Amino acid sequence: MADTKTVVILGGSLGGLHVAHALLKKHQQYPNLRVILVSKNTHFYWNIASVRAIIPGQIPDQKMLRELSEALQPYPSNMYELVIGEAISSDFTAKTVKVQLNNSDPESEPREIIYDHLVLATGARYTNDTPWKANSDYQSLVNLLHDTASKVGKASHIIVAGAGATGVEVAGELGYEYGKTKRITLLASGQHVLPGEQESFSSATENELKKLNITIQKGARVREVARALDEKEERYTVQLENGQNLECNLYLPTQGMVPNSDYINAKHLDSKTKTVLVDEFLHVTGVPGNTVWAVGDIVSKPRAGFMITQKQASSVAKNVELTLLQNKEPVPAKGPPVDILACAVGRGRGVGRMGPIRLPSFGVWLAKGRTLGMQFVDQYISGSIA
Repeated sequence: MADTKTVVILGGSLGGLHVAHALLKKHQQYPNLRVILVSKNTHFYWNIASVRAIIPGQIPDQKMLRELSEALQPYPSNMYELVIGEAISSDFTAKTVKVQLNNSDPESEPREIIYDHLVLATGARYTNDTPWKANSDYQSLVNLLHDTASKVGKASHIIVAGAGATGVEVAGELGYEYGKTKRITLLASGQHVLPGEQESFSSATENELKKLNITIQKGARVREVARALDEKEERYTVQLENGQNLECNLYLPTQGMVPNSDYINAKHLDSKTKTVLVDEFLHVTGVPGNTVWAVGDIVSKPRAGFMITQKQASSVAKNVELTLLQNKEPVPAKGPPVDILACAVGRGRGVGRMGPIRLPSFGVWLAKGRTLGMQFVDQYISGSIA
């Protein structure tokens, strides 16, 4: 089709799949639309539940990981393509991206893909080998989940490093399951958990963790970790910047998340965080013509979060439709009406706030902690989320 309009979406997680569904749902209205979804992983990964999946027997793989091809299958086959690979470079002037395909030939040439509009939804990764994000292919991720769960089951003392939202949730899940039988330590680099939050909210979170017999060590910034393996078990020595050494059987870091933006020219990135710079339309700054958009953790504006990503994905899909398919002006992106933070603290309680207002523990459990949002997985696969 001579006038085909090609939208390339980099990333098959929360933001990218949402945008793909929102556009492809309108295939009858825009028969000249073609969507190319590029994903490093063959599967959609509900990483929000990864904190519970490390508890043996809690969440089956097939509920957290679903094939992306299943999500796209209902749409006309000539209107989409699923490319399994990783973006390694981009040229916003030439409107091209290069993708290293995930195939059996390590010396295969990257594929160059030409686009009319580009959506950056490659998210973020952890710099350590943990399952909080999908940093690898499907089988490697499944193996990592199983291996971590096995180690959790065997360890007598587990140290969780990093007291942000992920660290709080990991510690909470461990404390709920093992608080009476294992030693669980949460390391906070500052003087409170959930840095950046009001002190009263942090204190309430600490109280919830202590109810699960979690030991919270403050001012504990990790300098170095040494791992040793003997015939009986793994052993870790965690050296703190204050010179203290801590011993444990399992070390689970939750800090060190960085955006997957290596393929983007540095002039489009924040010099400190390496997140993508966007305007009020979620268009990447410095790119003429409203042709490159960004959504999710690669933006982290105002911060990374599921509900924020949802809103951004809806806005980006709308603006691609307006500018590319209707030749109209974009509209400012809409975020959640109020900033909500919710942390599950095990399978029974939680902490949260709506703006500055504290939410009751039971309410957070009901909204998040009970299922960790697993009910949304079917919606992302069916497309009803968009």
